[in-house]
Amino acid sequence: MAYDFDSIVPRRGTSCVKWDSPTGAEDVIPMWVADMDFRTAPCIVDALRRRVEHGVFGYTLVPDSYYDAIISWFSRRRGWKIEREWIMYTTAVVPALSVCIKAFTQPGDKVVFITPAYNCFFSSIRNAGCIESRCPAKYVYNGSTISVSIDWDSLESLCEDPAAKVLLLCNPHNPLGRIWTRQELARLGEIARRHGLVVLSDEIHCELEMPGHTFTPFAAVSPENQSCCVTMNSPSKSFNTASLQIANIITDNPSWRERIDRVINIYEVCDVGPFGVVGLEAAYNQGEDWLRELNGCIWKNFCDLRDIFSREIPECPVTDLQGTYLAWVDISAAKTGSQEIVDSLIVNDHVRPGPGALYGDDRFIRINLACPPALCHEGLLRSARGLRRIIG
Repeated sequence: MAYDFDSIVPRRGTSCVKWDSPTGAEDVIPMWVADMDFRTAPCIVDALRRRVEHGVFGYTLVPDSYYDAIISWFSRRRGWKIEREWIMYTTAVVPALSVCIKAFTQPGDKVVFITPAYNCFFSSIRNAGCIESRCPAKYVYNGSTISVSIDWDSLESLCEDPAAKVLLLCNPHNPLGRIWTRQELARLGEIARRHGLVVLSDEIHCELEMPGHTFTPFAAVSPENQSCCVTMNSPSKSFNTASLQIANIITDNPSWRERIDRVINIYEVCDVGPFGVVGLEAAYNQGEDWLRELNGCIWKNFCDLRDIFSREIPECPVTDLQGTYLAWVDISAAKTGSQEIVDSLIVNDHVRPGPGALYGDDRFIRINLACPPALCHEGLLRSARGLRRIIG
């Protein structure tokens, strides 16, 4: 391998949310919040170093080279042809999500989405004064693994509600780890258009794909899909650059861009800094080889999880990981809530996964696999042994 995904980078004591949030013990392995314990791609570090050495960090204009990097990246990797004027930058995908919900709804409207879901889906809907319209995913159990699909009848029923205005999509899906296929995305688009819904597609995990699975942007499926969609993406998850604060909102509809831009300015999330711009350009222009090796490391860690859990705790099956670095593990055999299980694992086993209740399904926990293999292996062993102790 050309890049180092084995070295453990000390993060405790760096004001790190993942490692410095209080847990009561200093040797807890954090496998909860979705950031990675790898240094980002060297090309990004080098680009940021050059910018830091300039020494002046005033207000930033976003240059043409920024847009060129986005257009080139998605064209060569996904076959998605984006025009310059379709792109609106903002500080992060969560503000983008919040902005877009507000742009296309009024308080009291319903937002349809597949659950479980990223926790900020719930808060963004609530903060807009809208009503959650949840479509629970379908689970099919096959021994120690779980496959996930969409409940199409339920989704159709929710979308045909006159109060439904937005279909909020996560692709790849957090926390289910699904990469929706082109066929599924086409069918989602057909349903949304039939009932007049705008599709807001959160594609922040879009470059994290496992062997045998290929991510397709919702808007790249067809001109029809593109016509009903607003895409939100960022290099932040794939390149571990969340603190650089950069994301993009993309739509070919000029009147929608006007609505979105108005809300961006109302909530003052219209300005970005130089480091986000420089980091995105470096990632999209030079980061492909690093990303390829990263995905290989994540897949290795997931295979380790499957081996450990099937051996140590077969009562806890895991969903098939297709995208993201987040494993979704069924802990219903413990017959207690996910937060109680997480609390027990922290105190007794010194490992911290994420409680499924946070994502709308108390029968599961979420495990972040994006850390060096040796550290991940130890965290998985602690998790499996702790679950073994709890279940008996």
